[in-house]
Amino acid sequence: MTSIRDIAKLAGVSAASVSRILNKDATFSINENTRVRVLEIANQLDYSPKKNQKGGRNKGDQLTIALIVRHKEADEQEDPYFGQIRKGIEKEAARWRFRTVKAFYMRDKNKDWEQLKKYGAVIVIGEMTEEATKRLALFNKNIILVDNYSNTQPFDCIQTDFAQKTASLLDTMYEKKHRNISFVGGLSTKVDSEGQVQTSKDEVRATAYKTWMRLNNLEKYSQIYQGSWGPEEGLALGKKLLASDPRPTAVIVASDPMALGLYKAINEANLKIPEDIAVASFDDIEMAKFMTPSLSSVKANPEEMGRMAVRLAKERMLEERTMPIRVICSSELILRDSL
Repeated sequence: MTSIRDIAKLAGVSAASVSRILNKDATFSINENTRVRVLEIANQLDYSPKKNQKGGRNKGDQLTIALIVRHKEADEQEDPYFGQIRKGIEKEAARWRFRTVKAFYMRDKNKDWEQLKKYGAVIVIGEMTEEATKRLALFNKNIILVDNYSNTQPFDCIQTDFAQKTASLLDTMYEKKHRNISFVGGLSTKVDSEGQVQTSKDEVRATAYKTWMRLNNLEKYSQIYQGSWGPEEGLALGKKLLASDPRPTAVIVASDPMALGLYKAINEANLKIPEDIAVASFDDIEMAKFMTPSLSSVKANPEEMGRMAVRLAKERMLEERTMPIRVICSSELILRDSL
């Protein structure tokens, strides 16, 4: 249920001030804009003392954010990126006294779409198809897409700058005299409304790599190796890459777990990093700096992406903004011994 403390937090005033405003205390002197703001928030959240009593209404639905997530927590252990986004959402939601619930997993076949109507907003972590996202909008208009790279959907969207960082990595490799540069990564995957996964080669880093190689007249060296995400696939794709003739002198890998597999392939081929082949990756997992040699990697801030998603949800829930916006979150290129 919505409480005076909830309204106070959202309005940026004390609970005592909210109480006196809602009770129309004539002796209470406060800025008129603040008074109006408190009343607007109370109205938007459908607050009343009676509804705030026990059994008055469903518990805090207007202040609840529903999460639609791609991975279950066990899967997040292997690739912590999405887990960190979720943790950022939960921390920021707690700061604003919002509640979070997991509505369903994307891959669930039988989804309860109807429940989405009662929540203040819906945050989607990972990519669903355009058809699936439009279906979501039938039940809740306050949708925030996190780590979604569609340029057509009219919803709030949070993205990384991985396309730009791919170009920066390639610029760095070019400055180090590399021309024969390959790319290893996973396929882009989206989930439809029935829980089926659709794959595509148009992953954001792979596309940026292809564009950069073309613009720099290096198409003859352009080689993209894609498959599933993970160390095992990194090993398998690494072996294919090393068998190519001429063998590349540098490789960009789309994730650190895949880079682990590539490292093993290079080691088994009795080659040295970076003397025989330079490597750079994305994620900057904790292990990256302890690999031999230490792995150059692009470090994003997925937890901050999650926090940003809650801030966008807050603006939607309180009707502070109606125009959809796209937020590009910066990442950091950390150069180590592998490049």
